[in-house]
Amino acid sequence: MASVVSMAVPGNPAIAHRRSEARIAWMLVLPAIVLLFLFVLLPVASVIVLGFTDFELGYGKFRFVGFENYAHLITDRTFCKSLWNTTVYTAIVAPVSILLGLGIAMLIESETAARSLFRTAYFLPVASLIVAMATVWQYMFHPTIGPINALLALAGLPGPNWLGSSGTVLYSLSIIGVWQSVGFNMVLFLAGLTAIPRELYAAAEVDGARSSFDRFLLVTWPMLGPTTLFVITISITNAVKVFEIVKTLTDGGPNKASEVLLFTIYQEGFVYLRVGYASAMTVVFLLILVVLMFLQYRILDRRVHYT
Repeated sequence: MASVVSMAVPGNPAIAHRRSEARIAWMLVLPAIVLLFLFVLLPVASVIVLGFTDFELGYGKFRFVGFENYAHLITDRTFCKSLWNTTVYTAIVAPVSILLGLGIAMLIESETAARSLFRTAYFLPVASLIVAMATVWQYMFHPTIGPINALLALAGLPGPNWLGSSGTVLYSLSIIGVWQSVGFNMVLFLAGLTAIPRELYAAAEVDGARSSFDRFLLVTWPMLGPTTLFVITISITNAVKVFEIVKTLTDGGPNKASEVLLFTIYQEGFVYLRVGYASAMTVVFLLILVVLMFLQYRILDRRVHYT
């Protein structure tokens, strides 16, 4: 009875201690909240507001135009073209880089000798500056002196103008995107493979899973569920956000054949200075990312086995 009375007293040391801990916790998290507000929430809110205006850099006045910018997006051929190019690029880069990353990770995991060397070699594209490596790829894809066309010539095949032709430029950029993403996916899959208990493979073999493919279907693939979900999310997000290789190698050409969504936003906002219209594009871009993430977790998360 006395303990109940002591707990109800306002000056209870336990309550004071909890309040003190709460104040310390808020003090510790306050810098992160301020940074989140200044660099994430405030810019997003500003972009949403600017998307309803005709604001242009260099002009002091602007007016609210409602959904006029969004209505113009529907009929904007450049925006539709860049949206289609981004979709094609993502549809190529994301699945190919995921499958290659998984395959390379399994090969490295099964290899005992020089494992660290292979990990480093395949991870180098991730650590390299894409702007610097673009020079190397520009040489490799060169129509006359490039080694890729030289190998095709040895085989008696005509070499295309990889970065200068509307029919091949997007696929050429997709090759670079796969090369850039495979190493990162490989490291993530390696982490997932390392976390799988070896006893599960022995148990699967006892149950009749004799071949490596059977053990992969029964043990490896289900246990890699959380890792695969994360890799899919990261790969699609990074593919949709492609910009550097387009700006460095093709500048959206030829004839807008390689112009992607982020490059179009950059052109509208920083070249043509149409900030209001670029903000509307940015809102659409963010909505696409949110919808993609929602669908992935809504559909794939149900099939993931967490341990």
